[in-house]
Amino acid sequence: MTENEISKIIIDKCYHIHVELGPGMLESVYEEILYFELINEGLNVERQKALPVYWKGIKMNVGFRTDLIVENKVIIELKSVESIAPVHPKQLLTYLKVADMKLGLLINFNEKLIRSGITRIVNNL
Repeated sequence: MTENEISKIIIDKCYHIHVELGPGMLESVYEEILYFELINEGLNVERQKALPVYWKGIKMNVGFRTDLIVENKVIIELKSVESIAPVHPKQLLTYLKVADMKLGLLINFNEKLIRSGITRIVNNL
């Protein structure tokens, strides 16, 4: 399955979750439900996966934690905020670079229409 095929499934699931719940829930609620939906779709999903940082070939004890990684190809960064800050897309791009992945989805569920809250972030795609 390609990154784009995976992202279509993710976006469809987000749409249905948003229609049912609407905006205003905590990010953790959307994460739990999206994780459940993607697993039920038969996808391999890792939740709250740590991404280590390497410096001069040495693994540092600090790093990043992704919300969801689907099929080891797409990173999902979930938000439930008034508006996406300029740092949020940069954060996801950094995750993609550290994980050596090509596609990320930044999804803000706190929008009137979910399509307004979805941003594709690409790393050398």
